[in-house]
Amino acid sequence: MIAAYKGHNDVATFLLEHGADANEKAHCGATALYFAAESGHLDIVKKLLAYNAKFIVNEVGMTALKAAAERTRADIVDYLVDRPEISKEDQIEALELLGASYANDKDNYCLELAYLYLHRTMVLRYSESDNIIRKKFITPVPAYENWIECQTLQELEAISRNPNALHMEALTIRERILGKHNPEVPHPVIFRGAVFADNARFDRCIELWLHALDLRQLNNVSVVKDLLRFAQVFSQMFHIGIELVCNHVIMVLKAAVIELGKNQHKLTCPGPKDDPEVVSDEMEANLTSTLYLITILTNLFKKCSEVEKFEIRRLIFSLTKMNVALRDGQTLLHLSCNSETPVDDFHTNDVCKFPCAETTKLLIQCGADVNAMDAERNTPLHVIVHYHKPISDFATLHSIIVRLTEAGAHIDSVNIRGETPLDSASTGVAEIILKAQAKLSLKCIAAKAVKTFNLTYQGHVPHALESFIELHGPGSIKQG
Repeated sequence: MIAAYKGHNDVATFLLEHGADANEKAHCGATALYFAAESGHLDIVKKLLAYNAKFIVNEVGMTALKAAAERTRADIVDYLVDRPEISKEDQIEALELLGASYANDKDNYCLELAYLYLHRTMVLRYSESDNIIRKKFITPVPAYENWIECQTLQELEAISRNPNALHMEALTIRERILGKHNPEVPHPVIFRGAVFADNARFDRCIELWLHALDLRQLNNVSVVKDLLRFAQVFSQMFHIGIELVCNHVIMVLKAAVIELGKNQHKLTCPGPKDDPEVVSDEMEANLTSTLYLITILTNLFKKCSEVEKFEIRRLIFSLTKMNVALRDGQTLLHLSCNSETPVDDFHTNDVCKFPCAETTKLLIQCGADVNAMDAERNTPLHVIVHYHKPISDFATLHSIIVRLTEAGAHIDSVNIRGETPLDSASTGVAEIILKAQAKLSLKCIAAKAVKTFNLTYQGHVPHALESFIELHGPGSIKQG
């Protein structure tokens, strides 16, 4: 299979001559013929067929012929459709898929070839007057402008000089032939959306990308790049003054919450194909993109309806209850307070800058734990007092410190180095703001004494108080 995929004709020939099974399947159900056809190695395809390779359907309904068509391997498709074991229906399907793929393929885009193969297919459908093979109807897809496929040669010829019509025709054909559950369907949809974005048709771009996002999540395919892509285009639109639809951002935030939930589940209950490192990388990337989306929404909040505001808060509340964090323990609240939070430099950094007072405010309002600790026991208050622009951005520093303390952040919580936020303050300005907020309760003083004198308390105080005491001195962090 590897030889077939890589195009090593001599190796494939040697293996076949020495008894290799031409129809052996990989875990995904694909055969050597599938890999050779998909990768465009015609000589190996011919060799495998000479050794009785079969057109076997894999787990997502793909054959070698459909794989070649989907990847725009025209020479292989033209060769295979003439083989006796290929029915007329399969010929039509393959040639139609080939044409549709040419119309929206990132690497092999060619509208002339797309129309050529679609026209050839339509002629083939009507080649026998007593056996016309008509297209199956599928429910129109809003993202494809509710396009209904051409049913006759006349209808197809009528759109021959209309690029957008051919693009929508092709996307509709691909989804009909491959089906919603095929992981290859979204790629051309994303490409077509990107072309719209390049031409400042952001409305069409977002419609297509939302559809692709839905398809990927439907099939449990990673959407790491999709979430970041949305954050980038939303930021670009906001920065250049193009109106953003709040509900579009909310829809992507909802998808991000779902994806983070899937990430958490894979980490706690990994499947046989789940690599914990890969899942952790995805989760960190998704968490960062989610922070961008929340920050973008804070810029739109005044324009959102009350229903939309409620939905935003509901989604963020569900996020805070999930307790998602980076490997180093930083929560969304830590990240919103941290000047070192990474920001993607493709448009996103035009809108998302940290620390961000409005993002911090919204997270706190939606239940973010102001005393959450990272791996070094730093709370968000420990993080914000390190902000290196205390004068030029005093408003942000002051706003975040005040909001954290008013929401119950402990100014006497201790990190792994035994430092309170006051001890950690890197500037006199942060120190002054903190001291103005200093309101130590008797409860805090008692907890500090317990930790300072190393008194035994676990099992001797109510369980709910254990995590509170642990805030006030170095030691393990227990989830209460």
